[in-house]
Amino acid sequence: MIAIGADHGGYELKQTIIEHLEVQGIKVKDLGTFSDDAVDYPDYGHAVANAVLDGTCEKGIVICGTGIGISISANKVPGIRCALCHDCFSAEATRLHNDANILALGARVIGPGHALKIVDTFISTPFSDDERHKRRISKINYQQ
Repeated sequence: MIAIGADHGGYELKQTIIEHLEVQGIKVKDLGTFSDDAVDYPDYGHAVANAVLDGTCEKGIVICGTGIGISISANKVPGIRCALCHDCFSAEATRLHNDANILALGARVIGPGHALKIVDTFISTPFSDDERHKRRISKINYQQ
């Protein structure tokens, strides 16, 4: 199952992505927002991150106007590796190399057609499981 959440700036793209995934038979857990009324993006970034972290969902997608704020919010949850991607190469690379578990998108940066290709790439690309990438991922959580 894929968790998805967006603020008001990402609401329309969220709806498009949900429909796209459901047509493919992929289950989606919609964590809001449920309209284009103004809301705070951290609430939705955290909700998706927690659904991924607790195992309710395998991966997540978060969307705001730029993708920046909501990706920062999701990444504040320990164990989350949220990648802001605006192209398919980055979506593929972050799955292969970083084992990213959440994709962030900027609805005001990319169009819906391109966003769907990025989503498909992110979801279909497995982690490479290479030792060098595992080692690097283990170093992501900075500790003094």
